[in-house]
Amino acid sequence: CLEAKPRLTLLAQEICRLVGQILADWQALQKKLPAFRAFAATMQDVDEQLARLIHKRFVVDTPFERLQHYPRYLKAIALRLDKLKAAGAAGATRDSRLLAELTPLSVNWQRRAAVLARQGLADAQLEQFRWLLEELRVQLFAQELRTPVPVSTKRLQKMWEGM
Repeated sequence: CLEAKPRLTLLAQEICRLVGQILADWQALQKKLPAFRAFAATMQDVDEQLARLIHKRFVVDTPFERLQHYPRYLKAIALRLDKLKAAGAAGATRDSRLLAELTPLSVNWQRRAAVLARQGLADAQLEQFRWLLEELRVQLFAQELRTPVPVSTKRLQKMWEGM
């Protein structure tokens, strides 16, 4: 117990630092979002993603190992918006094409997650799939940030078919 106490303090400090960074990144995104409302499909997707990531209980509900990736997820959203703005119509076309790749996988996950939530059940494989969807978003919209695991639309489709 005496050995664990200093480690617990360090972990608590790290969580506080990380959550502070996440909230600062989230706030910066919130300021940026109004300029992109003309891109309705992109904004709906970004709004839904942010609602899944940052909610009242996200610090408590999100495993620390996933919470550590939040700054990268938020940076990926910012890069996605920057690319959309910089490329104009071509950026909107590119974003729509990539979103069309992602949407069927995301919808499948959302439907199954909703059914399990209504039943009060959890599924570790479905939870893993959820986080791989976040990684796929990074891969598709902000590839320069890299992902810790190889991820692609085809890989996730194959995984989904095996679930």
